[in-house]
Amino acid sequence: MKREDKKTASDAPPDKMKRKDYEAALEKLHAELVKLQLWVVAKQLKVCIVFEGRDTAGKGGTIKAITDRVSPRVFRVVALPAPTERELSQMYMQRYMKHLPAAGEIVIFDRSWYNRAGVERVMGFTPEAKVQRFLRITPLVERAIVESDIILLKYWLEVGEAEQTRRLEARASDGRKLWKLTPMDLKSYGRWYDYSRARDDMFAATDTPHAPWFVARTDDKRRARLNIIRHLLDQIPYEELPRDKVVLPKRQKRGDYVEPDYPYRYVKERY
Repeated sequence: MKREDKKTASDAPPDKMKRKDYEAALEKLHAELVKLQLWVVAKQLKVCIVFEGRDTAGKGGTIKAITDRVSPRVFRVVALPAPTERELSQMYMQRYMKHLPAAGEIVIFDRSWYNRAGVERVMGFTPEAKVQRFLRITPLVERAIVESDIILLKYWLEVGEAEQTRRLEARASDGRKLWKLTPMDLKSYGRWYDYSRARDDMFAATDTPHAPWFVARTDDKRRARLNIIRHLLDQIPYEELPRDKVVLPKRQKRGDYVEPDYPYRYVKERY
């Protein structure tokens, strides 16, 4: 895979995408994702997609846009909680490796083993020596993953400072989004450049020919989701499989069936 051309802030589109345009484009991409799903199952492919990025960059929304119209048995999302005491005693990569895809699966990591290079490093949860060891061995681990015939795609979602501030303020004032605002988000907010340095070190160590990072600018969430899905589809060669025309069978006749006089507890129709 070739590396993408570098972009600058001045390249950003001037206007945010309208909802109707977004939904029309997303509908077409959803149809392509279904074709990809059928191809992955038929050809028994193994696909692993890693999503990382700054807080509020839109990882969850992007993953939801990808998985909205496909089977959760094929597109499997992995979002691990904090490690247990037992997991803390294991080799670091161990808790992630068991979630890698089997044949016919697409596994999406909503944050991944790169927690060690990001939040764990910046917030001081991991000694620097372990971080450096992680940066040193991760390209080797990812080579082993790729050489096991797993298609590995890594996406970094980048949001600007002003837009991150706007999104965090929106979470604080919107009852639907309060659950997204965590104490860790608030602690991380003031460490923008610490996270920038951690990201730079991570890219320098792990942006490799066999497992490159792809960066998406997400100040406009709608454009970002579409761009990522289109890029993802371009990375996995697939074809539309032939399908038989669907013909619904005839329903059986009522015969002697009689609707029972049963006091069903219907949900009150308030809308």
